[in-house]
Amino acid sequence: MALSQSELTRLLQSLHSTEGLELVRSVAERMLQELIEAEAAAKIGAEWNEHTDTRTNYRNGHRDKTLTTQAGDLDLAIPKLRSGSFFPCLLERRRRIDQALYAVIMEAYVEGVSTRSVDDLVKALGADTGISKSEVSRICAALDEPLTAFRTRPLDHTRFPYIYLDATYCKARVNHQIASRAVVIATGVTEDGGREVLGVMVGDSETEAFWTEFLRHLRERGLSGVRLVIGDHHSGLVAAIGKVMLGAAYQRCRVHFLRNVFGVIDKHAGEMVAATIRTIFAQSGPSAVRTQVDTVADMLGGQFPKVKQMLLEAKDDLTAFAVFPERHWKKIQSTNPLERVNREIKRRTDVVQVFPNDDALLRLVTAVLFEMHDEWIAFPRRYLPEGSMDDLYPELPESAPALTNTPNAPTS
Repeated sequence: MALSQSELTRLLQSLHSTEGLELVRSVAERMLQELIEAEAAAKIGAEWNEHTDTRTNYRNGHRDKTLTTQAGDLDLAIPKLRSGSFFPCLLERRRRIDQALYAVIMEAYVEGVSTRSVDDLVKALGADTGISKSEVSRICAALDEPLTAFRTRPLDHTRFPYIYLDATYCKARVNHQIASRAVVIATGVTEDGGREVLGVMVGDSETEAFWTEFLRHLRERGLSGVRLVIGDHHSGLVAAIGKVMLGAAYQRCRVHFLRNVFGVIDKHAGEMVAATIRTIFAQSGPSAVRTQVDTVADMLGGQFPKVKQMLLEAKDDLTAFAVFPERHWKKIQSTNPLERVNREIKRRTDVVQVFPNDDALLRLVTAVLFEMHDEWIAFPRRYLPEGSMDDLYPELPESAPALTNTPNAPTS
């Protein structure tokens, strides 16, 4: 729709009376309004008060629409029709945030910025009316497609000799009540010594059924070549590993074991007991490591009989690392590689405090993990030394099938 001379004069006068962003806002508002009117005229088949054989509908007033941009809020008017509906293709239904602010809001959400702070941020960027909690949630729902693709991507591009499993807990509403939710996470070391995030899932608690479902999901996506699973001694996790990760050894996290030990001894004796137990992991060679477990158990048994019993019962699980390359030992004795991941997740989720549902919690945690995974891939730093991975898999004849998730046996 062309502007008349008088309209152009009024627009020019209004532009002369404004400065900076206000000038840009005025131009953008008028331009978008003219485009909307032109699209409506094309749909109706006639301009205002035009008589034509191509007319298919009639105008029936306007309804207000606010579009938030970095130049400020644009006050637009959407034509209404006597029959049917019209919405301009330039805009998106139920959305008043432009693409730039849209990206800013999602990035702020992923960074753990609170909804109130997101509202302040949107206002600072020029949105006079701010943004509501429900709109932030709706905008962030657009993350679901790429995040779901990340969570369900195939894992058959390489083998993962070592995988780390751990859980952290966050708050979410379930059936209108605030409940603690288990967020289980898996990361893995690739056969060339790199790292990847393998998966994440949210559930009620660390039951055997939940861990089993999670591990089967990893296997269904192509996880293979697993030689060692590192995790804490949660009964549900241990049972699920034995059921799903057939042929893989289980390493009980030494850090979690020490925490369990601290629960059965006096606080003042903690450092002495911990230092003694750590000598197990300072030995050289598998036999020396296993022998040291017995030695330490005897040393502590007189004063701490419960600790001796714990050491002897956990001997196999605590020393599973010893059969792998010695250059890997420090990295596969505990779930410490997941500690930084969990700390970052907690830093982001603590800002939200209570999530409205499991989907919202899973969305944010997956976004954090996606970010870490991309960092590991885009800026690769070898997690395990080059040349140390060769001994993890036996050499097989060229005609042999690919290794399954077993330490030393090809698929039968």
